[in-house]
Amino acid sequence: MTHRAFQNKTVVSVFGFAARRFGAGEIFARELSVQLAERGWHSVLCFLEPPTEAMRKFFDLPNVSIEVIEDCWQVSGKATVRLYEVLRKYRPGILHLYYTGFLSAYPWLARCMGASLVYFTDQSSQPEGFAPTRAPLWKRLAMRVINRPIDGVISVSKYGYDNFTTRDLLPKERFHIIYNSVDVERAALGMARAAEFRRRLQIPADRLVVTQVSWLIPEKGLDDLLLAARDVAAAEPNVQFLLVGDGAHRANLESKAKELGIAPIVMFPGVVSDPLADGLYAASDVVCQMSRWEEVFGFVNAEAMASYKPLVGTSVGGIPEIIEDGVSGFLVPRRDPAVMASRILELLRDRALRQRMGDAGRRIVEQKFSHKTNIKQLIRLYGI
Repeated sequence: MTHRAFQNKTVVSVFGFAARRFGAGEIFARELSVQLAERGWHSVLCFLEPPTEAMRKFFDLPNVSIEVIEDCWQVSGKATVRLYEVLRKYRPGILHLYYTGFLSAYPWLARCMGASLVYFTDQSSQPEGFAPTRAPLWKRLAMRVINRPIDGVISVSKYGYDNFTTRDLLPKERFHIIYNSVDVERAALGMARAAEFRRRLQIPADRLVVTQVSWLIPEKGLDDLLLAARDVAAAEPNVQFLLVGDGAHRANLESKAKELGIAPIVMFPGVVSDPLADGLYAASDVVCQMSRWEEVFGFVNAEAMASYKPLVGTSVGGIPEIIEDGVSGFLVPRRDPAVMASRILELLRDRALRQRMGDAGRRIVEQKFSHKTNIKQLIRLYGI
């Protein structure tokens, strides 16, 4: 990518989430700002609501400004007006949209306000069994007009790239693959805090821990994991399952654990504000992602691998691009608790295998999913 001449060295990044925790999106936003600063650029970070005090400190860099755009994740007149105010204030050279709708007035608005480049990052997972098809002609034509100002779409996996390009909503040359990524240095901090994390949850040091970090919703396959947990516990009583996160399905999952007779070995710790650095992954022996829907990426997989942990994940969406079956973990069919239990037990019973797969996963993350490297790819794409 050749370097461009920008009138204003400012990037406005619009994130359709609230900055409340040290999650992958927040870590990405900070590292992007760091790398922009190295090139003399201003970084404007826009979130759904004011960041927490901890997040404000995290983003406290000389080149960073924070703005709030409520409801920017959906088509909203209020959000459009607010974005106009932000664009008028900063007159950015680049607008980049994350976790917002693909169809909106934002790209045209940015062009009218003088932005030289507009990018959109697609983080869309798909329903279970989704198969992309080419969109009808009228829709393809309409999308090309509505999204004409978009210079590029970033797909966070080849699965996402194939889905979007198959629909043919924009010329294929505007699509790029830049994988989601993880802060390997932050993961290293967590490795020293495993014992502390276990103590907080009163988990004995010799207990085997199996963890899934996700929204507590049916699409994440937690019902299947509970059925697998019952079989695992029958064969290996010295085990603890952690279902980390929150969501509308939590009460149902707690009831199901009781019905299955495994409530004493299933914990629901809620949301962990800094899962990498707090030692959540380090305190685990096996990490799972039993999704039913077609995950476009699956941050949990990369975070666990960065923390030297083996994985058991379903072979759906983009997950097989992260977990190398038999190398960094095991891929299993969705909705198949028996196979899930078998693979979890295989790992729990073989410490050397866990270590070998954990080491392999860490190497893969360093090669493919390091946030410093992948954000450099994005900046090269900007041409700055």
